[in-house]
Amino acid sequence: MMPVVVGVAFKPVTKVYYFDPQGVDDLQPGDSVVVETSRGRTLGSIVFAPKAVPDTAVSGTLKPVIRKATAWDLVQNDQMAHREPEALEICRRRAKTLGMSVKVVRVELGFDGNSAVVYFTSEQRVDFRNLVHDLSQALRSRVEMRQVGVRDEAKFLGGLGRCGRELCCASWLREFAPVSIKMAKTQDLPLNAPEVSGACGRLLCCLGYENDFYAEARKQMPHINSMLETPQGPGKVRQVHVLTHSVTVQVEGPNDTREMVDVVVPEPQFELGMAPRQPEAGGQRRISSEPSEQEPEEVATGEMSAEGSTETPATTASAEMRRSRGRRKRH
Repeated sequence: MMPVVVGVAFKPVTKVYYFDPQGVDDLQPGDSVVVETSRGRTLGSIVFAPKAVPDTAVSGTLKPVIRKATAWDLVQNDQMAHREPEALEICRRRAKTLGMSVKVVRVELGFDGNSAVVYFTSEQRVDFRNLVHDLSQALRSRVEMRQVGVRDEAKFLGGLGRCGRELCCASWLREFAPVSIKMAKTQDLPLNAPEVSGACGRLLCCLGYENDFYAEARKQMPHINSMLETPQGPGKVRQVHVLTHSVTVQVEGPNDTREMVDVVVPEPQFELGMAPRQPEAGGQRRISSEPSEQEPEEVATGEMSAEGSTETPATTASAEMRRSRGRRKRH
């Protein structure tokens, strides 16, 4: 029998986690609920109603939904949200006082005020036990420190992208997908860092949105350096234009002359329903039942423990390009 789960997100446009509804009836998207997590009881919002999923879609043990949020739960959560800017300033002042090379980007307070999560960025590993002790006293709650990367920082801060729209990661993209400079090559985009980098300094997330289409189309079109017959004679393919369904062919003429000829090729065919792989608004391909189990993170409590960074390893656009140029030189 397949397990029945409900999808819960703890903040808008964040990862969705599976929880066991365990008899809590009539759960609908948008409802606020109190759930049990490894960090205690937390307030979240229903993303999708209870449904059966395969066993392979659940990792770890499902935590339960305790109850629907009461009016008092919502009032407490609103009060804590209004305290977060003040808590952020306290954290930044304490970190500066201790001379720590960290940048505190966000503070999240639990809806009941018993816990606080401090998100920070740092280029090096730091010992923040003293900071945790000071913050626990100042905020009068249990404090966790989580190190995040520049992509997460951009998601927290928000802003506008080079397209003029709100950042995808801040408006609808729940999880970051791997992006490589090869995607820019496949789509014939400029390979200079400013052109393919986002507000975070990493490669643009939107490089992956149409990559599958371009990759499949290129498979059905003549390849670079392949020979192709044209009205002017046989020639070698020099450029492939996916959007115009054409290729540029170099034809050898008399007296060592060369002519560039644009040739229209058959339009690539795709299976019905084929679409680029994107995170769904209601969930992901494999969702953990608990935040701490699926996302390795650097956590510090009174004892201080460290388990790595929350950010998926990523490489800056400029570094990717340097490696790409190095490979071309070797060849």
